[in-house]
Amino acid sequence: MAEDKKRTRQPNGRSSIYQGSDGKWHGRVTVGIRDDGKPDRRHVERKTRAEVTAAVRELEKRRDDKSLAKPGKPWTVGMWLTHWIDTIAPLAVNENTMVGYGVAVRKHLIPALGAHRLDKLRPEHIERFYGNMQADGRKAGTIHQIHRTLRTSLNEAVRRGHLGRNPVQLAKAPRVREEEVEPYTVEEVQRLLRTADNRRNSARWAVALALGLRQGEALGLKWGDVDLQRGVMMVRRSRRRPRYAHGCGNSCGRKPGYCPQRQRTNPETADTKSRAGRRAVGLPAQLVDLLKVHRTKQDAERAAAGDDWADEGWLFATATGRGTSPRTDYDDWKELLEDAKVRDGRLHDARHTAATVLLILGVSERAVMGLMGWSTTAMAARYQHMVDSVRNDVARQIDGLIWRPDRDGADDDEGLAVTGH
Repeated sequence: MAEDKKRTRQPNGRSSIYQGSDGKWHGRVTVGIRDDGKPDRRHVERKTRAEVTAAVRELEKRRDDKSLAKPGKPWTVGMWLTHWIDTIAPLAVNENTMVGYGVAVRKHLIPALGAHRLDKLRPEHIERFYGNMQADGRKAGTIHQIHRTLRTSLNEAVRRGHLGRNPVQLAKAPRVREEEVEPYTVEEVQRLLRTADNRRNSARWAVALALGLRQGEALGLKWGDVDLQRGVMMVRRSRRRPRYAHGCGNSCGRKPGYCPQRQRTNPETADTKSRAGRRAVGLPAQLVDLLKVHRTKQDAERAAAGDDWADEGWLFATATGRGTSPRTDYDDWKELLEDAKVRDGRLHDARHTAATVLLILGVSERAVMGLMGWSTTAMAARYQHMVDSVRNDVARQIDGLIWRPDRDGADDDEGLAVTGH
């Protein structure tokens, strides 16, 4: 028995089991390194050697599958989400993405899940939260955006060792049924462009419908980005929707955007959203002609404005040379649809239309990705739509392949035979 009570020294990092002077059996397991650089060595005690051996093996297993929480005060979900949104996420994503993260974290996730211990959060907790959101009438798309935010945040917790496994990976989010977008027909596009001829910045809508630029990309264009001689347009930046803070010390009682002394808190433009988004776009000859006319009209506006003209170089400017706000641009689009007597649609539907035109023209997928600023082929499937002209062409090809006439009036053994049953 005296032999059992002796503590056998194990090599550094190895687990040890021994009986102490208190008569109990003790185990010590090194599971990692603490924040101060010293070994994180955990202790368990049991009445028998068999029990402590089992406890040591369990600790080793949890260490190896990375399901052990770090030492110190345990994180709650709310503490981790606050730390992530304030100090980690801003280093990795752009400002627009941070706005979405902020709404998901502060409005939804922390109130619903924030009190849970981070290492005790289970898929069932998350699924119950999603179910409650559905019961409150939230759309599946909104829940999916929250789902992606939580998954991204907890992935970072796993990478840093605060969490063994990400429960969001197992949680089921409601199924999102993508609404099929019906792109505008060629006849509708022509009607829109004819109607736009009578409006300011008419070339703006030709750029949307023919090139498929995102709204922010189109409004972020400057004349320095356009080479009409070569017929090339460079997409470099995107105009941001403004965000405001109170300039009155929050004494006006209104939301920041309606404060009489409001102050803008974000820059007008930012670099395009990805490397794929920074691209050169070839201009059709007719669009080059439209832009030349547009430049002449803008020169006339500059002369009329005189000293009031802000020479900022915007391709699509206000009557005094300022950049066009996304809200004004949206309202102009809606008015154009109404004036042209074309069915209502989102401004982004013009981008779907441009992508579908490229499909009709048979442009290769790689070329389409370059023109549209996509980084993955999955975006082509999302934006390009099977319109009637494409369906009919496919049907003709199938008809010619399967029911092609037999050569010399005989069956073609090498061809595709069609048999009845």
